[in-house]
Amino acid sequence: MIEIEKSPTADTRTCDWSKVTKNELFDASKKHIDDVRQGLRLFRDKLDEASRQHDWSKILKIHEFHEDFKTGFKTTKWFQMHQREERHHLQDKNFVQDDVNLIDIIEMITDCVMAGMARSGEYRKEEVSDELLRKAFDNTIKLLLDNVKVKP
Repeated sequence: MIEIEKSPTADTRTCDWSKVTKNELFDASKKHIDDVRQGLRLFRDKLDEASRQHDWSKILKIHEFHEDFKTGFKTTKWFQMHQREERHHLQDKNFVQDDVNLIDIIEMITDCVMAGMARSGEYRKEEVSDELLRKAFDNTIKLLLDNVKVKP
């Protein structure tokens, strides 16, 4: 949980700006910068977690993966599970998590670029809907809000 302190003096919308001293503004600005750093560290940690978990089902379920792979994915038992369980598979709306967020979007972008470049030398453009991006945006805000507590 990220704990931050109330700091109404750094914004003209939340204080009487005519009464804020330069030192108060300076201190409030430093505190705001630290608060943002804490929030960004949360996202960094979530990206780190995504990098550690990426495509876990290809390793832990290699037998099932190979069974689908050797048919050219005419059989898709593993592939269906892979898309359902791995958060970054966003191409099929049936597999998008309700709490999809921008971490998932970044993981998908990274996955697609790295796979394309390593396999064919080209990135194959992936489409995402405005609706998906809006949902991921809103859920990312909720993720941060759920991890911030304002101390009195």
